[in-house]
Amino acid sequence: MAVTMVSPRPSFSEAFYASLQEVADGERIRTCLQCGTCSGVCPFGYLMDFPPSRMIAALRARMFDRVLKTDTVWMCVSCYACTQVCPSKIPLTAGLMARTKEEMVLAGHVPTELQDALEKTLHYGNPLGESPRKRADWALGLDPPVPILRQVRRPVDVLWFVGDYASYHPRVQRVSRALVRVLNALGVDFGILGPEEQSDGDSLRLAGERGLFERLAEKNGRAFRRYTFREIITTDPHAYNALKNAYPELGIAYPVRHYTQFLAERLDQLRPLLKRELKARVTFHDPCYLGRVNGVYEEPRALLEAIPGVTLVEMSHNRSTSLCCGGGGGGMWLDGFQWEKARVRLSEWRVREAVAIKADILAVACPYEPPRFEDAIKMVEGASRLVVKDIAELLAEAMEEA
Repeated sequence: MAVTMVSPRPSFSEAFYASLQEVADGERIRTCLQCGTCSGVCPFGYLMDFPPSRMIAALRARMFDRVLKTDTVWMCVSCYACTQVCPSKIPLTAGLMARTKEEMVLAGHVPTELQDALEKTLHYGNPLGESPRKRADWALGLDPPVPILRQVRRPVDVLWFVGDYASYHPRVQRVSRALVRVLNALGVDFGILGPEEQSDGDSLRLAGERGLFERLAEKNGRAFRRYTFREIITTDPHAYNALKNAYPELGIAYPVRHYTQFLAERLDQLRPLLKRELKARVTFHDPCYLGRVNGVYEEPRALLEAIPGVTLVEMSHNRSTSLCCGGGGGGMWLDGFQWEKARVRLSEWRVREAVAIKADILAVACPYEPPRFEDAIKMVEGASRLVVKDIAELLAEAMEEA
């Protein structure tokens, strides 16, 4: 009698390994040296039951189901520190960590705060749960009015992708209004999408919600195609990363720059407008998705050094070693969960570094950071005199008459 051989079904670990091959350079996970460097550099690695190197060890031992029975993967803030230091160049952040979070999302093992942000984004197009019709309300009353493309119906040189927090958060709306003043002073022909803009979705993607990310990207892509423009600028490094690196994989490709890159190119035109001295020691916090992920370090510093009276000083961790504010990869919506685990916030560590070098101003260039660092200042001893300002705000202040 003939015997039918049935191939054994692949284990979950094997299937997970296979899924990582879909990520660029994902096959490199097989070359892991188990050196532990990734786990050592992770800001919350000491709290994880399975930091990155142990996750890979569990995969190799075909015991990855044990990883999914814990919840400490949500301590990962997708800061890319592990990816940067890996000697085997394994895409740990976008591959291993994001895929693990995807499995957690599929299984319904999501902290309540993050689940709330995901549901709000699904229903409203932004994680704050605000009405899409109010997306351009931050610009009401500005003179001249901020052009909304569906109203002006004309080509523009620059499409400004404003982003969620820059549109809705009261503190970050001030940054948006400051950038309007700078762009107008430079004579930049720009417009915004207003209610047609959706969340860029990058932090949601890295928090395990790739399906929602792709839905948001497709909606933004349709909005882009309705209008004529030469390039996109954005105040949000997460949006910059999405538009530069992730959207093109979905067939949505446009020239894009962070606003600091755009303005640094116009420094010769900008310098004569900066007439007011600020007279302050300023230190710059490199956002993970501007610096470590995309290599933009010098343009923000060039803008700060162009401001009269500014003395630029560096924190002990700067450029590629910059500490994370804690907001990326879903961390913006996991403060309560992470506080229960760590009893400290990454933003507080960063504020302590700014205080240690006697900075007057902590300069930022990401919409997650003004509210995070201002909250941290309230918790850090000796930080009460530290002021948090976006570079756009500092430029706008330097344009005012003394």
